[in-house]
This record gives sequence, C-alpha cells and structure tokens, in this order.
Amino acid sequence: MRDAMPDFARPDAGTVLISPWEVGDHGRQRRAVDATIAQWERAPKPAAFLSLTCFTSLDGRRVLNYAQWTDDEAHREFVRRHRPELVRGIDDAVPDIERPGLVRYRLHRSTGPVTAGRGDVVSVEVHPADGPEQARRLADDLADASRDAPAHLHVDIDGTRVLVLREWRDAPAHVESRSFRLYRSLVHRPRW
Repeated sequence: MRDAMPDFARPDAGTVLISPWEVGDHGRQRRAVDATIAQWERAPKPAAFLSLTCFTSLDGRRVLNYAQWTDDEAHREFVRRHRPELVRGIDDAVPDIERPGLVRYRLHRSTGPVTAGRGDVVSVEVHPADGPEQARRLADDLADASRDAPAHLHVDIDGTRVLVLREWRDAPAHVESRSFRLYRSLVHRPRW
C-alpha cells in the first residue's frame, strides 16, 4: 500500500518521528521526497518500521516526514546501521537540504471523525510545554477545542512540546501557511 494518509491512530505505533526539512522550492520538494522513498524502498526494513509518509508544504519550501515505528530502540539501531547510506542517497539527489532535527513523539489522542476519502492535507501546529504533565493537559485542552477537522495530538518524549496535526480535504485560508499535502508514502506493515 502506497501514497495514502497514515493511520495516525494505529495502536502498534509506539513512536512517531517527525522530521521537517527546508528544501527551497516545489521542484526540490518533489525530488527530495522521491529520493527519500526510493532510498527507503531499497533499505532493509526491520519489523519495527511501520510507515513513512512524506508531505510537501503548500508554499513549496518544506517537506514534513512522518514515520511510525513500534519502538524507539529499534529505530535507533536502524539509524546506527543505515542512516549514512540513506542520507547520502537523498543528498546526492537534492544537495543542501536543511534538517532542523528529528523529534520523537507519542500519539496522545485523536479526535473528530475519520472517514474514507478524508482528504490529503494536514495543518501543523507546535505548542511549547513545561514537562510531560503540562504537555498532556495542553494536548487534552487542544483536543477539546478541535471541532473543525480530525486532529491528532502528539506529545514529544521530553514533554516540551505538543504537535497537533489536523486533517483537511482542502486547507482553509487560516491554516494554509502551515499546511502540507500528502505526496508519497510507504507502508511496511499494514494495520490489520
């Protein structure tokens, strides 16, 4: 199964990895994502790898990578063994990608109706938090306020930020500047 929105609420996803990239323009976005998926298709995939979804920003400057793994340690082991080769293949195709860094999250909760044909756009908000307890409370407050679109609230493993992904069929004007469209995905272990 390829090029589909991730199942944000899949219960076997013990960790979610978010990696935003600055790439510059629409052409570089597409080449960066195509190179990323090509590298991942060739890479050995451990059982802990569930999916990788690549979104491109509507403004043409950024890529948002959303990966699901069953656990952090399996991902860390994979990175130790295979990251240099993966990154080299991507950088050969699209040099000078700015990678501010990967953030490890846990899905806290999802809200709103999730239906077939739900769209292919997500808007992204990141809110600072002062520790895990405050982050969970903030995520719950944000979830309670999310009525206009299905929302998936993630808390980073340090409890210093809450990430909210809202799903849209088309991005409304008020979220367009922070919105991303599904471009490519790779599901290694479909949810049954």
